[in-house]
Amino acid sequence: MTSDTSEQNLARLARAVFDAQPFTRLLGAELISTAGGHVEVRLRNRPELQQQHGFVHGGVISYLADNAVTFAGGVALGGDAVTSQCTVDFARPAKGEYLIARAHAVSVTRSQAVCHCTVHSIDGEKERVVAVAQGTVVKAHTPRPTTP
Repeated sequence: MTSDTSEQNLARLARAVFDAQPFTRLLGAELISTAGGHVEVRLRNRPELQQQHGFVHGGVISYLADNAVTFAGGVALGGDAVTSQCTVDFARPAKGEYLIARAHAVSVTRSQAVCHCTVHSIDGEKERVVAVAQGTVVKAHTPRPTTP
């Protein structure tokens, strides 16, 4: 388990990386928590994110799952990470005021983490699982400077 200082540093890194994602800013997603390796990403539902039947588009749900999985893996691996594989199973159509993705690592090695995620729709007090995802996350490798 990481110390409080390490967990705080990882939380700051996660926040900085999350806030630096242009697509995340476009959607208006929020990183709610990384505490204890349990990541929560929230997104307010709005008409621009819906498909023709008024449900949240599957691509939006997949984004939430992927990003939550990546951040859960990054926290577990101790730094910046990227998703190398992710599957999403849709359980039911998503509607409601918010969507929230909750993810955590279930298996961690030195270089990768396998993570589980559930995506929930929240409408007032009612919360329902709308998708379940699993992903493999690997440490991001910073490109080395090239010499001329």
